[in-house]
Amino acid sequence: MTRILIAGAGATGGALGARLLAAGRDVTFLVRERRQAQLADHGLRFSAPDAQGTWPVRAVTALASEAPFDLVIVAVKAPAVAGLIPELSAALGKSTQILPLLNGLGHIDALEKSFDGQVLGGLVKIVATLDEHAVVRQLTGLCQLGLGGLHGQSIPEPVLSALDVEGIELQVLDNAMARLWEKWAFIAAAGVITCLFRGNIGDILAAGGETKILEAIGESERIASAAGYPVSDAGHEQSLGLLTEPGSAFTSSLYRDLGHGVPLEAEHILGDLAARAQRLGVAAPLLDAALLQLRTHSQALDRAGTAATG
Repeated sequence: MTRILIAGAGATGGALGARLLAAGRDVTFLVRERRQAQLADHGLRFSAPDAQGTWPVRAVTALASEAPFDLVIVAVKAPAVAGLIPELSAALGKSTQILPLLNGLGHIDALEKSFDGQVLGGLVKIVATLDEHAVVRQLTGLCQLGLGGLHGQSIPEPVLSALDVEGIELQVLDNAMARLWEKWAFIAAAGVITCLFRGNIGDILAAGGETKILEAIGESERIASAAGYPVSDAGHEQSLGLLTEPGSAFTSSLYRDLGHGVPLEAEHILGDLAARAQRLGVAAPLLDAALLQLRTHSQALDRAGTAATG
């Protein structure tokens, strides 16, 4: 049986893990101590429109004593990837496949540098959360998992079979890198818009922000094109549909993180894109402004934290 490691048991990792456990797959979670204690006490609790249940799980905080896994699903926040890489080295074999499910591309660069030829491109579409009672809640019926070779390589059949379970709509991506850039362009534009103007799409439109929304979409798509991965017509239309819908309550994950205190992936999603835009000679003033605002916010939080512990 394919041995699966899921790094992270939050919303995405927990939801995918629950579906895999329900299908009888061999799943181990790599988590922090607090989450390990929750899982030990209560199991993995999962609720979705079409399913719910609780599973006893194997959760570890280190991998030094583990035998090699066949598949590693990386479902942590971007800042955790740097610390995760040396940990993974202890539990990977030469044929282990690594499937990261993060936005942006910086994590892929880092993983490929350490595990050349073993990293896949992955996209997940799911609306889920880890609630205050440590229950993983999938809020809609949408659970799509796309994966493909970053450099044209095929996906091993055992990996596809292991992930082909009820509740997960599995898709094989023909051009994974192009799809990753397309999603990054959308996520970045959404982050720029909602963080810079501090609101949801409906309120920004009502305040007269449509022109700025279109400019932000244009910036991110020009960067993708300059990098060699132009956004498809369908991808562009999807961005327009989601980011120019009157009355929409849509906000970005960056904006939601900002509301909770710290924009954890600001550098990964916006900082990395801004750096690439500069190298490629693409002007992106709205991206730069949003990034400066988020960095200023982080500076203020750091200063307040230093004062509190000084």
